[in-house]
Order: sequence, then C-alpha cells, then structure tokens
Amino acid sequence: MTIYLVRHAAAGRRNNRNPDDLQRHLDEHGLRQAEAISLLLGARAITTVASSPAPRCVETVTPLAAALGVSVAHDRRLLEGEPLEPAWDLVEKLAADGSDAVLCGHGDLLPELVRRAQLRGMRVPGACGCAKGSVWTLTWDGTGFVSGVYTPVPG
Repeated sequence: MTIYLVRHAAAGRRNNRNPDDLQRHLDEHGLRQAEAISLLLGARAITTVASSPAPRCVETVTPLAAALGVSVAHDRRLLEGEPLEPAWDLVEKLAADGSDAVLCGHGDLLPELVRRAQLRGMRVPGACGCAKGSVWTLTWDGTGFVSGVYTPVPG
C-alpha cells in the first residue's frame, strides 16, 4: 500500500495580515504543478484523494482526481494549523485499509507526518524536502511505513 503526501502547489505569497489568506488559489506556476502531479500519479491504482479544504490544496489534486475518476474529499485534519495526531491517524488508517491514497496538505503538517514515519522506522534513501507541489511516496508493509521517497515536481 502506498500513501502519497502532496504539498499544495504554488499559490502566490502568504499574507498573514489578510484574514482570507487561507482562501488563496493556485497561481500559474501552481496550475502547471497540479497538472504535473496528475501526470506523475495518474496511472497509479489510487482509490482515495483527500485534501485540506483550502482552495490551493483542492486545486492541486483536482486534475489528478479527474484523471483517476474519483472525487476530492475535503478533510479538515489536513488543514494548516491542525494538530498532528488526527492527521497521523488518517494516514495510518488509510494505509492499514490497504488502499493507495493521496493526501494534500500544507507545509506545516506534511514534514511532521514524514518525521513521525521516520521516527517509527521508515527509511528515506534519498533527498528530503517539502517544496510546494512536491510528493512524498510512503510505502506501507502491513505494519508500518518502510520507505519514503521525496519527489519535487517542477511546474
């Protein structure tokens, strides 16, 4: 089983003084990254696509969901600023259920999920990172995550 953790694609600049910052949409670069993610993962046996309800996250995985013929489930556990435990429970539940899944979230949460998997024995043989529009491929062996591969996605 495989869980793909996707950081939302490029969405302009953060403005913490703007209360609507969470509502940012993908910019042109981000739209190209979303298409590249769809090409990267669109031929996989993915049955679940879940996303933070933030527009930039939903827009990142919408082309992929369309290519797979599934809908994007909005999941608040993947939202920026949410605690780690509920998101980790989601990741483990999907992996244990035996379905390949894509989860799209934010730069504060995804590195913590990867770190948690590493602390529990997951090997990361190559580069690490969490650039906008990147994908972590986490492989589950039935009892835990055994490997994690980081793939930056150009736009």
